[in-house]
Amino acid sequence: MSREGCCLKIAPFRIEQYFAVHEFTAPHLLSSSDAETVSVASVLALEPDATDRLGSLALGYTQSAGAPELRAAASAIYTTTAAQDIVVVSAAEEAIFAAYHALLKPGDHVVVETPCYESALQLARSTGADVSEWRRSADAGWAHDLAALERVMRPNTRMVYINTPHNPTGALMPRTVLDRVIELCAERKAWLFCDEVYRELEHDPTALLPAAVDLYEHAISLGSMSKTYGLPGLRLGWLASHDRAALTKIIDFKHYTTICSSAPSEFLSAVALRHRSVFADRSRAIVLANLALIDALMARHADRLSWVRPNASTIGFMRIAGVEETDGFCAKLVADAGVLLLPGSVYDEPTHVRIGFGRTTTPEALRRFEAWLLQQS
Repeated sequence: MSREGCCLKIAPFRIEQYFAVHEFTAPHLLSSSDAETVSVASVLALEPDATDRLGSLALGYTQSAGAPELRAAASAIYTTTAAQDIVVVSAAEEAIFAAYHALLKPGDHVVVETPCYESALQLARSTGADVSEWRRSADAGWAHDLAALERVMRPNTRMVYINTPHNPTGALMPRTVLDRVIELCAERKAWLFCDEVYRELEHDPTALLPAAVDLYEHAISLGSMSKTYGLPGLRLGWLASHDRAALTKIIDFKHYTTICSSAPSEFLSAVALRHRSVFADRSRAIVLANLALIDALMARHADRLSWVRPNASTIGFMRIAGVEETDGFCAKLVADAGVLLLPGSVYDEPTHVRIGFGRTTTPEALRRFEAWLLQQS
């Protein structure tokens, strides 16, 4: 792959730098984006012979595109895909890296919906492509400004990255917006890279959007075991697309990253995806119970805390009144109370914090957060 005039340069990953310092030392996590997890035994219990099959699994290399049974299980999430439309990757991070670097080159134009998980923006820039942001605004209620998108699109736009349900706001993209984004991509035959790692964790299950791969021939849908299903330790995700030439390029690039995935992780992921509603329903129940607690907290502190209430995922983006830079706010909170929130500066939104509410430990973390908040009054 030619990279004439391009040297791979990637800015520091601020989200992961922050978690590297605090995630495994703070006793009360209130910023996590994954749902409550389960044990290996719980996954194996879903199928009568799964324990025996795992015990006899050979620990050799796996196929670069992913194990056939896992690709089949992932393809069943969508309405128009077969196993051959799936490429397994080592978590969503590899998917973003491999898709960008396999499909983009210096001089290409890319549009990235922001604020976003930082790698979606920084890895696009690392390809040498010309990157424009489709930035949403807190002051506009995080609404999708389609006129703004049309202004940044160009005749040579090669790819558009979107994320729904959205990190960090926890909001679903309206169907009319998704349809218009697809129209704009189709006019240019551009790839639509749709990050759907929180899909199937809509707070109202009837609000489920169609996956991008089921709507557009040049769409690439990104899925993950980590968020909705609460299985981040398996470190697996996948890309789904009918553009098999694009998938082949991604596999060719993957040969220079992980080559293939872990055989036990693929096995466990396939079992879990065949029963994915078990995990999604459990996650949703935890999320809705915790969301009610946050609603009550915010009502009690309406003068200090506000947000556009999320309608999907395990996360929301909370504004702290009177705080222009939440880095210090979060640093004092974790130092004083052991409660970890994620400062919005990692999304270039310094007046906000990301709060996560997908775990059974959330009620205690909220109680400690409120007690600390009262002490600051």
